[in-house]
Amino acid sequence: MTLSSAKNVHYKNDLSRLTAVIGAALVLFGAVLLVIVAYAGWSANRTAVVRERQLVENALDQSVSSVLDQQKAIAWWDDAVANAQRRPLDLDWIDTNIGLYFFETYGHDEVFIIDSSNHPIYATVNGERSDAAAAYNAHRAIFDQIVSEARSGADEGLRQRDQKFGESQGNYSALLGASFGRWAGHIMSVDGEPAVVTTISIVPNLDAGLLQGEPHLLLSVVKIDEAFMAQVGGSLLIPDLSLSQDTVRGSGVLSEAFVADDGTPMGYLAWTPRQPGRSLLLFILPLVAFGVMGAGWLTYLMINRLKRASGDLADREAQSRHQALHDALSGLPNRHHFVEHLQEQLDNLVQTRNNGRVLVAYIDVDRFKDVNDTMGHAAGDTLIMGVAQRLQKSLSREDFLSRFGGDEFAVLRCANGPRAAEELAENLRKAFEESFDVYGQHIKMTASIGIAVSPEHGMSPQELMRHADIALYQGKNQGRDKAMVFCAEMAAEVEQRREIEVELHAALEARELKLHYQPLISCADGRVTGVEALLRWKHPKQGDISPGVFVPIAEEAGLMPALGAFVIERAFEEAKAWPDLEISINLSPVQFRHVDLVELLERLVQEHEINPTRIVLEVTEGILMESSDRNRQILEQVRAMGFKIALDDFGTGYSSLRYLCDFRFDKIKIDRAFVTGIHERKRAMTIIQSVVTLGRGLGMEIVAEGVETEAEASVMRLVGVSELQGFFFSRAVPASEVAALQASFQRPKIETKPGSVMDLRAQLRS
Repeated sequence: MTLSSAKNVHYKNDLSRLTAVIGAALVLFGAVLLVIVAYAGWSANRTAVVRERQLVENALDQSVSSVLDQQKAIAWWDDAVANAQRRPLDLDWIDTNIGLYFFETYGHDEVFIIDSSNHPIYATVNGERSDAAAAYNAHRAIFDQIVSEARSGADEGLRQRDQKFGESQGNYSALLGASFGRWAGHIMSVDGEPAVVTTISIVPNLDAGLLQGEPHLLLSVVKIDEAFMAQVGGSLLIPDLSLSQDTVRGSGVLSEAFVADDGTPMGYLAWTPRQPGRSLLLFILPLVAFGVMGAGWLTYLMINRLKRASGDLADREAQSRHQALHDALSGLPNRHHFVEHLQEQLDNLVQTRNNGRVLVAYIDVDRFKDVNDTMGHAAGDTLIMGVAQRLQKSLSREDFLSRFGGDEFAVLRCANGPRAAEELAENLRKAFEESFDVYGQHIKMTASIGIAVSPEHGMSPQELMRHADIALYQGKNQGRDKAMVFCAEMAAEVEQRREIEVELHAALEARELKLHYQPLISCADGRVTGVEALLRWKHPKQGDISPGVFVPIAEEAGLMPALGAFVIERAFEEAKAWPDLEISINLSPVQFRHVDLVELLERLVQEHEINPTRIVLEVTEGILMESSDRNRQILEQVRAMGFKIALDDFGTGYSSLRYLCDFRFDKIKIDRAFVTGIHERKRAMTIIQSVVTLGRGLGMEIVAEGVETEAEASVMRLVGVSELQGFFFSRAVPASEVAALQASFQRPKIETKPGSVMDLRAQLRS
């Protein structure tokens, strides 16, 4: 043993003996007495604090109840019901008996009357009559929660008060009936300040026949200001009760966080609580403590704290290092760790100058979002951990597996040989051969894989990771569940897509995009009954760019909401020139996810003064399959506004018949795949006849798309199709040519040469 080691052992032994002596002294002379005195003082103070805290909370709850009780004086009154339902409103009567009454009598800062459709029809702010809609919209998010609770029941997002409060206000419902006596009251944040917000139904007290439909609601806002808190404190004999934005610090002052019923922090309630145990804690306990403790205790404490601090610091440093380099969910290395390790391998490759290769693979779990949306994020986390375990089993110990976040993983492999990339892809695909067990459900998942190889595809982490990402993107574009190795053509394609994305954004802002219109021809009289709006982009350098090229790019770049809104607005604007034609507009699933479609249509209908019954909104099965409950609700609202709904590309999905049963469409558009060459395919004709019979039986019109020959048009007319659309009649034309196109189908039948287009059109109309 060295001298240094011996001294270290001797020092530790001395420290241990000193600690043992101090501990024994503490146990013998002071432990029991300190515990008894401290507990007695703390318990007395704690009991007082708990009691006063409960009193303050009860007083605030009572303030909500008081405001509701004040409202009942007017809300339960035949005259209030009659004047609230009267149109136009007798504003002088309402000012006197409601707005000014509550302001001057009870100090209500804001008073609203909400009609049966939950629209504000009257408002006063600080005793002055105000614009009801503007005043309500200033706090719509808050008021809608209160109104919704009064209409539909308790909101799970808002704090519910104790049973006593509910029973007190429940007497109102019990007396008038649950369908009449509705109320809601909460402490909410209004203009950043706490306020009591209550609403109660306006119902008759004598003549129940006065009420027409759903009762109106009376909504009040009473701000919790200094005067309010002074009144609450006075009732509790707590004179210094106050509400401040920041915690109040001071000797003996208790500062409690004050939050609104929706969880919004509103500041701090502060007061000086009574402290019956103060004398015990301030005088007796210190004397006992100081008598027990001494110089030895202080020395022991310092040494012990230093030892603990040193150990804790080392542990925290190791833990922080691990957390900084690893994913919290899967425990795998994260992106930062992956980049560090990749840089080390690339540096080693340069230094050794051998023929080795460094492979980087990106793995993206296909349709992972569907699992999150349908089963919840907890199930998604379980799936991610399952994928991580499978990938670890499929790879060798030398491979470096990392998780970048979400459903993205990366693998680093050092290997050589012509099939190194293919072997890595095969290893990764094995992880997805069997289904994953998620909460008892066996889910079959696939993955898209992109691989880049150094030195061929770059010698820096940034280059390799970017090229692997491009290869992954290419695999997803080709239908997912593919492993792609990067090549130069992929990079060129990505650059081209980015260029189109930038220029499309500019063209959209400059409104350079145009709409062309393809006619729909009636089988009954051969006239143009409507047109379908089709988006066109004529690039100044590249010429016409197909929608099949720029629309997918717009969807990935997040431009579809703006693009869809542009199409609808331009179609509404140009439709004014053809008042007798229906206008068909295609809706994208992205518009349902990112745009308030109902609000947009309502605004454009008012701006352009167009009849919604002239507009046919075409949807595909993808919209109904994606978040179907929400999308169906939106379609129902749109249909209730007067718009017609058409099911486009019928027959291309697997569940069209179910949608025909679940939702009523005005039109069904048969996909061109069934129409092309129909006169030569008897089975296709049988299918179309069945669709026509089914659609007609459900009261829907049938449109055949893609009609390109006279034979196809004749067959479609023969089986009972309502309208025809296709190049046989006309390609899509600019808005300026629609009137002439319409007129050409209204001219009298003329003699034409057999086989000419005019002759074919005339035969169809005859």
